[in-house]
Amino acid sequence: MCVSYKLTHYTNSYNLVMETIKTNAAFLCNYEVMQILQKLKDNAQKKHKREGSLATVTYETVHYLQDTECKNQSAESIQKFLEEMKAFKLTKSEKLMMVNTPPRTELEIQLIVQESEERLSEENVRKIIDLANEFLPATS
Repeated sequence: MCVSYKLTHYTNSYNLVMETIKTNAAFLCNYEVMQILQKLKDNAQKKHKREGSLATVTYETVHYLQDTECKNQSAESIQKFLEEMKAFKLTKSEKLMMVNTPPRTELEIQLIVQESEERLSEENVRKIIDLANEFLPATS
């Protein structure tokens, strides 16, 4: 479920109103979430009208994401990785998990891909690991 947050102003207080937009409209990878929250944080600093708890959640989430794999990713590298992944016929959620936590070992692929032994050959597993290392570099 996608949820929209709307900040409304009543006299001297602010209320945060949640609105359901569209169930399963899209999945966002950690990189996309980090980009959105960084923009939200930058806008909040400029306006100084952001509710305190929302600003804290935004700050903590961005801080967390900057220590994950997504800090070394770019929109272009994710797009190239996903283009290469089309050959393996993985589900959207499996590809999303690979973008968020790029597999570096065969075990990680087994944990991400359901029935990986039946769906992927050993060569495919090695190719996926190579692609993850090429397009989604490990954190340093």
